[in-house]
Amino acid sequence: MNILLIGSGGREHALAWKIKQSPRCSTLYIAPGNAGTALIGENVPLAAEDFKALGQFCLDKKITLVVVGPEAPLVQGIRDYFEGTTALAHILLVGPGKSGAMLEGSKDFSKQFMLRHQVPTAKARTFQSHESAQALAYLDHCTPPIVLKADGLAAGKGVIISPTIAEAKQAIHAMLVDKKFGEASSKVLVEEFLNGIELSVFVLTDGENYVVLPEAKDYKRIGDGDTGPNTGGMGAVSPVIFAEEEFMKKVEAQVIVPTINGLKKDGIPYKGFIFIGLMNIKGEPFVIEYNARMGDPETEAVMTRIDSDLVELLEACAKGELHNQKIQINPHYAVTLIMASGGYPDIFEKGHAISGLDAAGPALVFHAGTSRKDNTIVTAGGRVLAITGNAATLDGAARQAYETAAKISWKDAYYRQDISQDLAQLEKRGGR
Repeated sequence: MNILLIGSGGREHALAWKIKQSPRCSTLYIAPGNAGTALIGENVPLAAEDFKALGQFCLDKKITLVVVGPEAPLVQGIRDYFEGTTALAHILLVGPGKSGAMLEGSKDFSKQFMLRHQVPTAKARTFQSHESAQALAYLDHCTPPIVLKADGLAAGKGVIISPTIAEAKQAIHAMLVDKKFGEASSKVLVEEFLNGIELSVFVLTDGENYVVLPEAKDYKRIGDGDTGPNTGGMGAVSPVIFAEEEFMKKVEAQVIVPTINGLKKDGIPYKGFIFIGLMNIKGEPFVIEYNARMGDPETEAVMTRIDSDLVELLEACAKGELHNQKIQINPHYAVTLIMASGGYPDIFEKGHAISGLDAAGPALVFHAGTSRKDNTIVTAGGRVLAITGNAATLDGAARQAYETAAKISWKDAYYRQDISQDLAQLEKRGGR
């Protein structure tokens, strides 16, 4: 079948890499793609939010299956557009409609959803832009650290953890009054801080049935030792040592099943991925957030651990036939290391030539923010490459990733030096 993958980041390169391995895939198109996806399939210069152009492309190229990578087109209703357009309604699509994507598109919506369906989560209260005075007064009764979340999409950077009341007040003023994240922070959730270990669980569901993909742990902060501002993610590890079988059974019973049943009860059809951000607190799962797609950079680790034919799973999801599917997971470890532009997540330069890609290895190199200029691959974003090692041991996978990163360079390239070290220490103390 001809497949269209929508998106341009490291997640999409990893998905393209896995999709292309399937004998079910005839031709793979990526819109708009990056310099890495161009090595696997055919890039198409169409924006992820240009539904009309994407729809026409699907008709012209006889696309059977559309896989939506990023959140923006989902929240804006790409499924609704395809299903509401007679000529496109027959095309299989992986990704929820606008109503399902609200799980990610609105933190307030998702919080109310969790409370309504008894999904364990942190206590929170939502304030709108005209309620800044009430929000500041409410903070006086909170115990720091305090979590502040922009309600809307903020490119993975809309969460601020304030260690003091004073800093929380500054942050909430910046969000609600100064519109730090634009319209995304016209509503802000003030949430209790959950003290535990974070991980991500990924589910592919057709709205009735589901398969659970490999879990992962990502590293949000820019600096070693989890210091500095939040980013879109500076690395990821899978499997997660502290997500043992007993804990994952609790996740399934207390989180996954109530979530899918909740969507059904609320009359929300859902065919796509659900990314569940979790906190493990003394062996009990609490949901931090939902996303309506796969995570980035977790996808770059997770895809290397799926032995099943991904296209078969995606097709079954889109057709509502996941009850016939099982997923095979490789027991090896995957460690993904993000190489970023100097200055990210704040001001950074683009257009620097990347050297060493041809000689890179043994790890896989997924492109996140790259483009081709005058036959040279150059930086085109904050997160530029996702280097993924895969080995029988955690140490071996990390070594592959760092050895490969050391061969690649560009002006002001930056990456953390400690991805996976916390899990390695847990392992030494008796983990997996």
